[in-house]
Amino acid sequence: MTSISTTTADWLALRAPADDDARSGDLARELARLLAPGSTSAPLVLHDLGAGTGSMTRWLAPRLPGPQRWVLRDGDADIVEHLDLCTVVDAAGSPVVADIVVEHLASLPIDAFDGAAAVTASALLDVITEAEAAHVVAACVAAGTPVLFSLSVTGAVRLRPAERHGALERAIESAFNEHQRREASGRRMLGPAAVAVVQAAFADAGWNVRTAATPWRLARHDTALMGEWLDGWIGAAVEQQPELGPDAAGYRERRLAEAAAGRLRVTVSHEDLLAWPR
Repeated sequence: MTSISTTTADWLALRAPADDDARSGDLARELARLLAPGSTSAPLVLHDLGAGTGSMTRWLAPRLPGPQRWVLRDGDADIVEHLDLCTVVDAAGSPVVADIVVEHLASLPIDAFDGAAAVTASALLDVITEAEAAHVVAACVAAGTPVLFSLSVTGAVRLRPAERHGALERAIESAFNEHQRREASGRRMLGPAAVAVVQAAFADAGWNVRTAATPWRLARHDTALMGEWLDGWIGAAVEQQPELGPDAAGYRERRLAEAAAGRLRVTVSHEDLLAWPR
């Protein structure tokens, strides 16, 4: 059984500013237009999958009408201990209410979203399987509930200044993407194909779908995040293709030195997806 969450509270805290800068304000505004304002007796109910420490709720709640009640669903009981929603308010400035459900994604009831105003997720689709994605889509379609899925990795990265050994960088990128699609413990993750797979599933159900490019654009003020991202990116590539190890070690040192000198710029591509019934 695999939990929805696949990361740590420290990593989520480190990446949060880049995530918030990247998320699509346009799609959030479109979602807000789809939601009828609630009332004191009938708040908008929103479900967040793989909620982690609540970053999606913190960013999205102020952009949506209220009152709001969030159902934060995550399979990792430890990470939800780090939830921080004490200052979160809706668009009118009223505090939101939150419930926590610790539940593995495979156990999500098909009627889990009945009566919900929207379903959200952040940095989730690329780390689940095609079957898990189909299960989530089916539950959303069954409830007729709009969705906003944020920050799914597409696999494309760009680092500047350009590397003299460009072929090595391309090999690392390719190996990382293969690692994202690997089979582990009987599960093959969607990786960079995630948005296309989920977009097709909603389209097949007759739903409207919009996507938006939401890249991280990391520069000198993001040195700590760049370092952690580089370690994870290169480490996964070498795990997938160990023969890259010796050359990748030198590459890592060069890029970390550029980051420390404030010269490195990194673009990590993501996509957001909004889907709603016709």
